[in-house]
Order: sequence, then C-alpha cells, then structure tokens
Amino acid sequence: MSKKCELTGKIPMYGHNVSHANNKTHRRFLPNLKKVKFTSELLKRSLKLRVSVAGVRSVDKKGSFDEFLKTVKNKNLSARLKKLKKSILIKSPFRKTSTAKSV
Repeated sequence: MSKKCELTGKIPMYGHNVSHANNKTHRRFLPNLKKVKFTSELLKRSLKLRVSVAGVRSVDKKGSFDEFLKTVKNKNLSARLKKLKKSILIKSPFRKTSTAKSV
C-alpha cells in the first residue's frame, strides 16, 4: 500500500540522518497517515480513507467533508475521491449554473 495521503497528496520525503561526526545516511520522512472514517451528508454515505493528520485538520477547518471536497484541487485527490467530488458537485444545492446573456 502506498504511503500517500488521499486528501492532500502528501508523499514521503527523502533526506539524511546526520551524526555528530557529520556522517550522512539515507532516510525517509513518512507522512503521519491514519485510517479515518468520513461521512458525506449530501451522498448519505461514509468512507474510510488513509489520510494525514494535516488532512484531517483541513477537513475540520472547512466544517465538513463535503465542503472540503468542493474546494480542494483535483491534482491532490486520489482517483476514487475525484469521482466522489464529481458526484458531490452534481448533488450540491448551491452550485453555479451557467447563465447566457441575451443581447
């Protein structure tokens, strides 16, 4: 299983362990991933995601999982969340509709 956050797209970073003698050895900085259950009020269903703690805090700041998905960029989301975002935008009561100007 990949170590990537499904909401924010965080992936492992690479760097060095540096000893007192300044010897450098390779290491990985892994994101703090947790399994979290989110519920969507618009779709009336819940899903389990592997999300970084920073991603959970972002959802909390927006107020709900649906509001977060409406505002987040698609490039950061996993493939299944892109489909979910599309269905949420369709069911959203306050979505923008295109208005044609009559001349």
